[in-house]
Amino acid sequence: MKKAILITIALITFINTIEGQDRITGHNFATRSEVIARNGMAATSHPLATQAALDILKQGGSAVDAAITANAMLGLMEPTGCGIGGDLFAIIWDSETEKLYGLNASGRSPKELTRDYFIEKGYEYIPSSGALSVSVPGTVDGWFEMHKKFGILDMETILKPAIDYGRNGFPVTELIAYYLERSVGRLGNFPNFRETYMPDGRMPAKGEIFRNPYLANTYEIIAREGRDAFYKGEIARTIEKYIRENGGYMSYDDMAAHYSEWVDPVSGNYRGYDIWQLPPNGQGIAVLQILNILEGYDIGSMDPDSPEYLHLFIEAKKLAFEDRARYYADMDFSPVPLEKLISQDYADERRALIDPDRAARRYEAGLTEQPNTIYLTVADKEGNMVSLIQSNYRGMGSGMTPPGLGFVLQNRGEGFTLEPGHFNTYEPGKRPFHTIIPGFITRDGLPFMSFGVMGGDMQPQGHAQIVINMIDFGMNLQEAGDAPRVYHTGSSEPTGQKMDDGGRVMLESGYPYETIRQLIKKGHRVQWAVGPFGGYQAIRYDPVNEVYYGASESRKDGQAAGY
Repeated sequence: MKKAILITIALITFINTIEGQDRITGHNFATRSEVIARNGMAATSHPLATQAALDILKQGGSAVDAAITANAMLGLMEPTGCGIGGDLFAIIWDSETEKLYGLNASGRSPKELTRDYFIEKGYEYIPSSGALSVSVPGTVDGWFEMHKKFGILDMETILKPAIDYGRNGFPVTELIAYYLERSVGRLGNFPNFRETYMPDGRMPAKGEIFRNPYLANTYEIIAREGRDAFYKGEIARTIEKYIRENGGYMSYDDMAAHYSEWVDPVSGNYRGYDIWQLPPNGQGIAVLQILNILEGYDIGSMDPDSPEYLHLFIEAKKLAFEDRARYYADMDFSPVPLEKLISQDYADERRALIDPDRAARRYEAGLTEQPNTIYLTVADKEGNMVSLIQSNYRGMGSGMTPPGLGFVLQNRGEGFTLEPGHFNTYEPGKRPFHTIIPGFITRDGLPFMSFGVMGGDMQPQGHAQIVINMIDFGMNLQEAGDAPRVYHTGSSEPTGQKMDDGGRVMLESGYPYETIRQLIKKGHRVQWAVGPFGGYQAIRYDPVNEVYYGASESRKDGQAAGY
């Protein structure tokens, strides 16, 4: 009898242990609680950048001040994704005017370099590294444009955290150590690259202290002397000399002529929520096109990991990306049919092309190695919110590292095509097609959510999946980012490459085998991949309780935090 009682107790204990392992969310993927705070929130891809942004908010800085601080920190600590050698885009909610403002701080191609040069030299595509891939870096001008309109603290205060960390050093995170090491083989032989990032003859490993005194000095000059110190001073002259010595054409005059542009964000309504993106030369309107097509289906009645939903999502993405390949370009040079592309009537036309039982090998337009990026978002106690994305494009950009400045220049010129007559064909003084897109959602005219997903052509796909996860599947801010993602690659590209076999479907771990089997039966080419699913940060505002919710995710080193 005693033995039976002991066995029973052991069995109950075992059952309780098993039950205790059930996830409180009920999801089959790992997630954690959202961060909730009242006075301010920051979500970035590096914890030290998040903390620096919060410090600026606590000093009375605005959301824009804190966003600039975080971006400068990330340029130092995450040079594999961003830096002042790259471009910037932002969507900003201003609580005083109750309006969204869009900033396009992307740079233009060198005026002395022509398409004929590439053709005469036998190029089929613009190189992915080296001096010919460089376009004017727009980030610093973007900082000062945002600061002039919405800043409170002075730039010396805003950039001080990054200056101090640059001089005193910081521990390198696991993910950044991995990407730094990967960059050596592709970029390590460009002049000054090793001197800047490999002072001991190798890239720093996880946990090692890294210093970048060159970048600290550059930040200090910018903070003290303003944006013209970067575009019209010795920094610009150093960049021109270095580029010309290495066979490129970007000049001091190209730098001096640079300007950012305030633009009106564009939107589409998805089941009562207004989804906001910036117009081309970026790819943000692909999000609106995907969602417009999918709004015609009862997505909420499907399971997030069902083959029915995933098939429709992939086909909608293919349709949007064919238009992306043909039409998305610098609107100062090309008549992009913007209103038509994001209209509901056009979505109805495109949706009719989808076969619910079969994957398309190719769609015609209507009318990859992963680029690396950082996304951050900040909100302050006054209700202002910033959605900001910034990038070198392909990891550490072009590899071009001007002497004594502490940063690499972007290779965003690679985004042009050399195809004659194409909307995105190379022209002097033109902005290339851009992959980086900040996102924003409003509801009933009020801010609802600031968010972004990093990772080249994964970005529109990631944005759309976040929106669907929250609106159709009822996930919270954190769950929406942690849920497994699908990534379709192989679509036609704005650089001229064509899709001819339906592309490839990559499914993150977490999807059931039966879903994979059914997708294959529908004709999708499914393959496994490690890591191309982007990185997510978000802030949501709750007007009832007047609090912010923050989310980050495990695909990056990031942190959401508030106070």
